[in-house]
Amino acid sequence: MFQGESISVLPLTEGGLVELRFDRRGEAINKLDARTVDEFRQATAVIAAAPEVRGVLVTSAKDVFIVGADITEFGATFQQAEADIAAGVRASNELFNAFEDLSVPSVVAINGFALGGGLELALLASLRVMSDTAQVGVPEVKLGLFPGFGGTVRLSRVAGLATAVDWVASGKPAKAAAALAAGVVDVLASPDTLRAEALALLQRAVRGEVDWQAAQQRKRVKLSMRSQEAEGLVETARTALLARGPKHQPAAVIALEMMAQAAGQDRSGALDLEAAAFGRVAKTQAASSLVQAFLNDQALKKLYKAHAREGRQVAQAAVLGAGIMGGGIAYTSALRGTPVRMKDIAQPQLDLGIAEASKQLAKQVKSGRLAQARADAVLASIRPQLDEVGFDAVDCVIEAVVENLAVKRKVLAALEGTVRPGTVIASNTSSLRIDDIAQPLARPEDFVGMHFFNPVPVMQLVEVIQGSRTRASAVSTAVGYAVAMGKTPIVVKDCPGFLVNRILTPYITAFTQLVADGADFEHIDCVMEAFGWPMGPAYLQDVVGMDVGAHVGDVISAGYPQRMRPTQRDAVKLMVANRRYGQKNGAGFYRYENDPTGRPRKFSAPEAHALVATLQPEGRRDFSDADIVERMMLPLIVEAAHALEEGVVATPAELDMALLLGIGFPAYAGGALKYADWLGLDRVVALSERHAALGPQYAATARMREMAASGARYYPV
Repeated sequence: MFQGESISVLPLTEGGLVELRFDRRGEAINKLDARTVDEFRQATAVIAAAPEVRGVLVTSAKDVFIVGADITEFGATFQQAEADIAAGVRASNELFNAFEDLSVPSVVAINGFALGGGLELALLASLRVMSDTAQVGVPEVKLGLFPGFGGTVRLSRVAGLATAVDWVASGKPAKAAAALAAGVVDVLASPDTLRAEALALLQRAVRGEVDWQAAQQRKRVKLSMRSQEAEGLVETARTALLARGPKHQPAAVIALEMMAQAAGQDRSGALDLEAAAFGRVAKTQAASSLVQAFLNDQALKKLYKAHAREGRQVAQAAVLGAGIMGGGIAYTSALRGTPVRMKDIAQPQLDLGIAEASKQLAKQVKSGRLAQARADAVLASIRPQLDEVGFDAVDCVIEAVVENLAVKRKVLAALEGTVRPGTVIASNTSSLRIDDIAQPLARPEDFVGMHFFNPVPVMQLVEVIQGSRTRASAVSTAVGYAVAMGKTPIVVKDCPGFLVNRILTPYITAFTQLVADGADFEHIDCVMEAFGWPMGPAYLQDVVGMDVGAHVGDVISAGYPQRMRPTQRDAVKLMVANRRYGQKNGAGFYRYENDPTGRPRKFSAPEAHALVATLQPEGRRDFSDADIVERMMLPLIVEAAHALEEGVVATPAELDMALLLGIGFPAYAGGALKYADWLGLDRVVALSERHAALGPQYAATARMREMAASGARYYPV
């Protein structure tokens, strides 16, 4: 009856029944891209025009139903005006209405995932049968959006407003039992019987044994609840959202406010409201940045496939140097299925490493994410040892000894003689140059950096550093191993500070400059946390450890003396001089006391303010929030531009993803380069000129000025 690239309509042997099958040609999954949506329109018209059709079975030939819209198409769409986006969304909904308004019953067989637009399409049907292994949901809020194909309208009417509010605002997927309990689906079936049960339900509907028309009618009318009740329910959810601070990610709040209004409208009026609100949210900074972050993640996955072809699989790994860091690396490797030998020269350090792995596994068991038997097997796959037995059979060794150049050189030179040629040796250095460490090695081509961020079990980012003599296959092997560990590796060239810490250093220097100029460090923290950072710069130094932060900052700054100039009255170094190291000893910019669970609680410290006052000869000075944000963020953006222009990282996508994962760069801003695009490079250049007196770290690069003059961006849309 109809054959397209993504959809076909086939007559079934049962009288008058047809199957509308999603089967995106040449792809592993189904997506609602523009072509598929247009084919759905055509297929619906064909079915509507065929008087012999008595019922429609909607299926997927893939392992999943439909995973959602094609996000790669969002960029161009979101460049349109708000009203044009809304009009386009509303037009798409008319063709979805056409399927919902067919004069015959329809049943969807949901296999695998039906997410976003996939669930929205399933809600068009009269009835839904779901595999008991499948999941459904509307995760759009995680992209700074909400359902725009009628999902807020139909979910409210099929499952009730309370369920719709919860699903839309949280973005969490639901398993089959929860979907059935919520009324989102009508029947559950095993994967093997899904099609047969969906077909049987359709036949019952055709025979009039199921009131499918009433189910369809409920989706066209107002919700059967008083407007005050709907508004109260939504307001409760909205208040809870605002308490969690979604200031910079407004999609959920906008959706909830719209859903309260839509409850009192029929389908047409509710869809009008949804389309208008979608046009509004699509123009927000959060939507632009979170969609770009998703696309960046997809680009990285393509890079990983290329590395997989060039590198060697790590079947057996080793960690040299135990303790908290080494134990965390060993745990992460073993948890993901790669057994690991953990060597140290001191038994207490080995004990500490095993204790760290045991602690992490206990957390997994307590949370229900891991069975005790599995945890025991993981721990057994970590072999602590004081010698090099078995090192001749490992594929990769990660060195995690003390951050001292002489020590690392000595340890790695000795290690090189115990492993076979071709074994990748990786240093977990955070500040030392890879080329400097590699100087005494006989096989520097096998040597890379693998900079894990602390705490290793939590932090996703791993910087894979390529030295000037590192061969590409060693880099690819390290990338593949990091991916196998569940991490997100970013390949960077060797330079002082590598990528993330290098870009962070001028941000911290900007903080110490602000304090020296009279700013209150607690005010700076409040402003930057309100901007979206997980913690302000003073609090960050307390968490990192003031002595560590000061040392790393000095090492990195020395590598870029032309623009990373030390602050003359440095509050961080003042804290170190007064043995105020932060959380590690309970006193830094703030004072700390452990709560009953052992976690440090932060309190204001008058003595820290008194110390800082000695650095401010002209006394306390008030800075506006805007000035603080500009002075803090501009040097970070400029240094990110330098790193990209120098080829330290290959693409804006890799740079921004590293910042999001490595230092908690505010997600709604998308990374330094995406944030620069949002501001506009002309504005960034203007800000650099406004703050030029603060030093060379505020000076836009020549390339940034060229881009500003031509209207160029770091991302195409």
